[in-house]
Amino acid sequence: MPAKPRPRDVAAAKNYTDILFEVKDQVAWITINRPRALNAFREQTLDQMIDAVKSTREDPTIACAVFTGAGDKAFSAGGDFFAMKRLNFANGAMWNDRMQGLAMAIRGVPIPVIAMVNGWCMGGGHELALWCDLVIASENAVLGQTGAKVGACPTVGATQYLPRIIGERRAREMIFCARRFTAKEAAAIGLINKCVPQKDLLAETLKWCETIKGHSALTLRMTKKSFNFESDLLYASWQHGMELLAHVWGSDEAREGMNAFLAGRTPDFNRFRKRDQKALAEYLDGCERDLNAPPALRRKRR
Repeated sequence: MPAKPRPRDVAAAKNYTDILFEVKDQVAWITINRPRALNAFREQTLDQMIDAVKSTREDPTIACAVFTGAGDKAFSAGGDFFAMKRLNFANGAMWNDRMQGLAMAIRGVPIPVIAMVNGWCMGGGHELALWCDLVIASENAVLGQTGAKVGACPTVGATQYLPRIIGERRAREMIFCARRFTAKEAAAIGLINKCVPQKDLLAETLKWCETIKGHSALTLRMTKKSFNFESDLLYASWQHGMELLAHVWGSDEAREGMNAFLAGRTPDFNRFRKRDQKALAEYLDGCERDLNAPPALRRKRR
């Protein structure tokens, strides 16, 4: 008689460098494993997270997935500036596609995805949490959008989801003013589901996973698809936002923001306003002097 097929261990053959991936007791654990960089992600990290999320489809016994960060200092500080400094308009779409690819993978799998947040959850790291279905955070967690401070814009989720989750006014405050929220504040305004003491974070997350394991997989699949229907219509907004972001990568302001952050200094964005003021003044003066006409057609100045 032919041997019975054995269940495939989807985690066994994975050889990741930037993340840890484990399937245990029907839960897929995806851990960003770059604690020295506050779990900031680079291209390889994004590729590996996408692969790990999609691989959960290969084992129907997996009931849910959990994203977290290694160590106790950060869930994720967002994109690694050493990677992002290399971006420009020519190659920026490759980074943006990876970001959207991870978001679509998380939204597309038929199981609930939980963000277990510990420490810093900033910028793109916060967008990662936004893509997840549920968010539980420890009391030491801080959530925020830092793009305005470093010359980037959070158009791969934050500008789409935040107004729906915390309201238009708070969303604009969070992005325009780079407003940060403690986990307690975040729970109070609905930005996350629950805030717990740091020592209880894992236990509480496991409790949520056990609850999900006891529920109908078919029902969870259908209700997740239904939940996502309206916000799936935001896909066009994501595409638009990523094109805008592609123009930001490699700009003078993006380089200034990232270099200042890495050097531990305050960025000087005002010099770009002054530069633009000078360029505008020259343009308006040219209009006044008829420089916007061919030389032969310019009026003679008295």
